[in-house]
Amino acid sequence: MFTQQDALDLDAKDPLAKYRDLFVFTDPEVCYLDGNSLGRLPKSTVETINKFLIEGWGTKIVDGWGEWIDKAETTGDLIGRAALGAAAGQTLAMDTTSVNFYRLVRAAISARPGRKTIITDEANFPTDRYIMQGIADELGLNLVVIPNDLQEHSAGETFSDELVTPEILKPYLNDDVALVTISVVAYRSGALHNIKELTDLVRASGALMVWDASHAVGAVDMQFDRDGVDLAVGCTYKYGNSGPGSPAWLYASKRIQSELQMPIQGWFAQRNQFLMGSKFDQIEGMRGFQIASPSIIGLLCIDEGFGMIEDATIAQINAKASKGTDMMIELFDQWLVPLGFELVTPRDSKLRGGHISIYHPDAAQIARGLRDDMKVIPDYRAPNSIRVAISPLPTSYVEVFDGFERIRDYTKSGKYKDLDLSSVKVS
Repeated sequence: MFTQQDALDLDAKDPLAKYRDLFVFTDPEVCYLDGNSLGRLPKSTVETINKFLIEGWGTKIVDGWGEWIDKAETTGDLIGRAALGAAAGQTLAMDTTSVNFYRLVRAAISARPGRKTIITDEANFPTDRYIMQGIADELGLNLVVIPNDLQEHSAGETFSDELVTPEILKPYLNDDVALVTISVVAYRSGALHNIKELTDLVRASGALMVWDASHAVGAVDMQFDRDGVDLAVGCTYKYGNSGPGSPAWLYASKRIQSELQMPIQGWFAQRNQFLMGSKFDQIEGMRGFQIASPSIIGLLCIDEGFGMIEDATIAQINAKASKGTDMMIELFDQWLVPLGFELVTPRDSKLRGGHISIYHPDAAQIARGLRDDMKVIPDYRAPNSIRVAISPLPTSYVEVFDGFERIRDYTKSGKYKDLDLSSVKVS
């Protein structure tokens, strides 16, 4: 039986334990298990932004652009080397994940003229699917959606873990496919895809692969250059701890940068930016993927969050995410199975990211009640799934243990049955 002492022992041996003190905790009694939605605030971010406001923007005013103008590239390079296994000159920090995703998908389709099929999966993040639907309608393309979504579930049925394996994907590939897009980690189940195997398979068909790494970056040890990734996007506010709405990033391998023409053409990508010429001429390299002025405050937040990741190393972070989710599954088996919960996430740590998803018919009420009554913050996702994560830098093993103990106790109490969610936004 796994005990609180076991969790304390893991914390005592944790090489990342020191980082917990670098984050803001306003209520030490809260078990925050939702770092896969929004990471905690690093203390250094407060200092950095305050300093920038007074000594940067406040003092330098417009003259500051002399040192800020390339910030999307330098911060992008930090994200690349800290969390993506990407050499310099391939990652850009800017805009939102959705905007970056749209632009890379459109560019990839244009780079494969004559091909009329694009592929995604039902379990992919909704915005990605919606953007793909819109592009297919706009360009008259055939959108193929692999059926792997968690549908309405009855007790005793076998769950889909939402994994797309090479065996599942291969029959969909042919010489009419322009691109395939899948999330590195499935946002709901937490299933982790094999980046190299799927990328190699798609490339062998002549298509391009666009990865969404939003639920993986900062928790999973990804090696884009080694694994031959073509294109990828992701956010920075989950395991990256860079703040709500912080700028996203996009990655384009140097191998294919010259093949891609951006569908949104902005002055930052213009060869002679300040000449303000009448005709657009996209400059080579990652600067050619930028649209306009970056959010300097947002990029400074990323510098703090991903600077911490670089210092801790993504390998050690990934190891703690694996150990932490192993612990969650052990506590799930020990406490939650007898209470009617079922596991949605793969049990093999090599097949999951930094969160697990547990199913219960009353998950929406349980998730809300945990927040309101038990100071446990998980995340609810339809249909009837509760996501719980370990964010390796700010989260301790004891925090996870205590959170699961409270999930057990609250579910046992049955108090959630009295909750009326009709006027509550479940998140």
